[in-house]
Amino acid sequence: MDLTSALALPTAKGPADLAAQPSAAELAKRDQIKKTAKDFEASFLSVMLNEMFKDVGAQAPYSGGQGEAAFKSFMSDAMAKQMVRSGGVGLADTVGKEMLKLQGLS
Repeated sequence: MDLTSALALPTAKGPADLAAQPSAAELAKRDQIKKTAKDFEASFLSVMLNEMFKDVGAQAPYSGGQGEAAFKSFMSDAMAKQMVRSGGVGLADTVGKEMLKLQGLS
């Protein structure tokens, strides 16, 4: 189950259901939780990728020298963000659900 379905809101069917519809503040909070959970997953993946690539390097003349070392973390960040946009590893879903529980929005 992905975070989108966990954050999905029920549709109104009658007058009683209209009263149960979430407020704009609740919708904004759900959106913020979803974004925060995805940011957390991207951050986690970036750290993991940095660790994976820390000892990887090409030998001269194919190495990037000082520039490669300086920008390696930016590449890891970009890769992690793309991984999350592509569905991630499921960490954002779990973290998002727990954050919703903590806010009383399960």
